[in-house]
Amino acid sequence: MKCGLPLGYRLVNPRRVNQMPAPVPDLDVRVHELLAGGDGSSAAELVLREMGPAVLRYVRSSLRNEELAADAFSEFAEDLWKGLGSFRGESSLKTWAFRVAWSAICRVRNDGWERRRAPLSRGRASALAEDLRTRTPVILERQARALESIRARLSIEEQSLLALRIDQGLSWDEIAAVVASEGEPVHAPALAKRFQRLKERIALLAREDGLMD
Repeated sequence: MKCGLPLGYRLVNPRRVNQMPAPVPDLDVRVHELLAGGDGSSAAELVLREMGPAVLRYVRSSLRNEELAADAFSEFAEDLWKGLGSFRGESSLKTWAFRVAWSAICRVRNDGWERRRAPLSRGRASALAEDLRTRTPVILERQARALESIRARLSIEEQSLLALRIDQGLSWDEIAAVVASEGEPVHAPALAKRFQRLKERIALLAREDGLMD
């Protein structure tokens, strides 16, 4: 039997090699390059534009309230704009950004329903956040719509766990880094067990509500 090319493998015409676009560096690399060049504003704007929609979905899924989500997303943007220069790459940029978002969620939740302090300043970060928020529709997955009454009974921590694991696809180690409190580390295996218990609880509530057999 002759050894041919693997199925799905195509030869590249050598004359076209120079015409092929160069690979685009991943977001972490691009951000590090901008920071190394002293352009922190462009780095922060790049992160907001590239990661903003995913973070906004996470914030909305966790808070389940558009007004509070708008506040939390603005605070996330301001914190990212001010703090990105301190990012040293000890975790992935995605993990770091969701950690910043979780901190904003907790602040909004904790000093929350009393209409909080004076309105946020309308700096560049807040303006970008508002632009992204108003152009990104409120997305509710089909399952979320079907189980809305159940999700409303979950705590913000449980909503966040679902969003980080299911919507964002973070690993348990990444989620642990996102939700860890200062001085109180969270262990990935404990989160995985909590997630399993949460799924069982949701299934039980769904059966009780007649949403599944």
